[in-house]
Amino acid sequence: MLLAKDVSQAGISGSPTARDDRATDVPDTRTTSDAIPVHPMGVKPLGNQYFVSGPTARQALGHIGLLPDEMILNIMEYFDAQSLGAIGATCRFLYAFAELEELWKTLFLESPRSSQPFSWKGSWKSTHLDIPTDKRAKIDCNNVFSDVLHRPFACSHITLGRFSATIPEANQISRFESLSYTDFALNWSDKPFILTDCIQQWPVYSAWSIQELNKRYPEVKFRAEAVDWPFSNYHEYMYNSDDESPLYLFDRAFAEKMNIQVGHGTDSVYWPPECFGPDLFELLGEERPAHRWLIIGPERSGSSFHKDPNATSAWNAVLEGSKYWIMFPPTAQVPGVYVSEDSSEVTSPLSIAEWLLEFHAEARTLPGCVEGVCKAGEILHVPSGWWHLVVNLEAGIALTQNFVPNSHLADVLSFLGDKPDQVTGFKRNIESPYGLFVERLRGSYPQLLDEALNEIERRNRNKKRKWEETIGNKDDNENGGFSFGFGGDDEEGIP
Repeated sequence: MLLAKDVSQAGISGSPTARDDRATDVPDTRTTSDAIPVHPMGVKPLGNQYFVSGPTARQALGHIGLLPDEMILNIMEYFDAQSLGAIGATCRFLYAFAELEELWKTLFLESPRSSQPFSWKGSWKSTHLDIPTDKRAKIDCNNVFSDVLHRPFACSHITLGRFSATIPEANQISRFESLSYTDFALNWSDKPFILTDCIQQWPVYSAWSIQELNKRYPEVKFRAEAVDWPFSNYHEYMYNSDDESPLYLFDRAFAEKMNIQVGHGTDSVYWPPECFGPDLFELLGEERPAHRWLIIGPERSGSSFHKDPNATSAWNAVLEGSKYWIMFPPTAQVPGVYVSEDSSEVTSPLSIAEWLLEFHAEARTLPGCVEGVCKAGEILHVPSGWWHLVVNLEAGIALTQNFVPNSHLADVLSFLGDKPDQVTGFKRNIESPYGLFVERLRGSYPQLLDEALNEIERRNRNKKRKWEETIGNKDDNENGGFSFGFGGDDEEGIP
């Protein structure tokens, strides 16, 4: 990616706005240009070196210059702070590597200081060393050419609007003002959709904003990926960071920490929308797995491709900001996402920004791909088993909850019974989540349980038949007989 021109750095978009403006369309002022700022140290993409005639900083590396940039970075990932400082003092090229924020981010998050009181200094290095950013040495590295160094910076300054503002009409996630439970159960439990008039009655919708939460809960520690920070620290970080992949506040114990009530009680601050019907996991009471989260993050924060745990469905309600979603059916082969044979491991080696740059154009042409922007005051449904990537287009707050609707009971039971090693969220003292769930269903919804078990048996018979046909076709082919394929991965009867 070549540099285009210097542009103004306005910081995090989505700064607090008047409550009446929260549900308006996402501003498109950042969607029309691919230009990015000049790197603060002057580092340039590797391809730019072919347009210069003078010496490059890499030529001063000596024997280390035999190593590719990727290997140099891999080696430096093992260095402590003192070693990074020492090697950065040897030459301009290694200085640029030693300044890489991802190296200092790891050092800080793995240090005891990350769990102690600290002040965010505007960068991971400054915070780890506890020195103001403006007091650090600044060395011109305009003759350093490296994609390894420049690409994270470029990815942290891409205009996300270019991906969300041009959604093909055929890919648009369906939008409704509201939906009845009957309509959901009969027609929409297997499809993503957005409801635009569903959560406005929640007290939190009018009461919560990022700034308001910072006033009310500055010392409350919330989980942000691998760390627990007071909200005041996270607030400083999210409005003063240029991370390519910002830390995402994703806390499942927020209700207890904030001392708020959730549900249909008189003091509840929000409740699950009625259109999704009964949540069968409620039968587990205190033994149900983790199922609700408070989500807060700056622009560019989000979740790379995944399926929700335990084959559950989910809803995601945006209270402030806006989110871009791109989703695929359960059987889809998502570009850039690699799944193990038993689906226990999902690997997406790219950051969200890198995936958008490398695979987005290809992915949106695939059958079944749907996209949409969920804005403040709206709620999105994630069906069981669907792949999804979500990224914040601006700083925002969301509430999400996983649930088990009647229509996907068979999927959840099958997952709990067939993939016990992949079941997550249950307390350790629960030896058999499947057995516990079946027991509770037998006591409250015996007919529904029998129907789900019959559906699982039907699916298993179909899978056995498909396997026998496959083996039979293989044998026929080896004996010179005619062979044919099934014609796709989306056949009925294959879950």
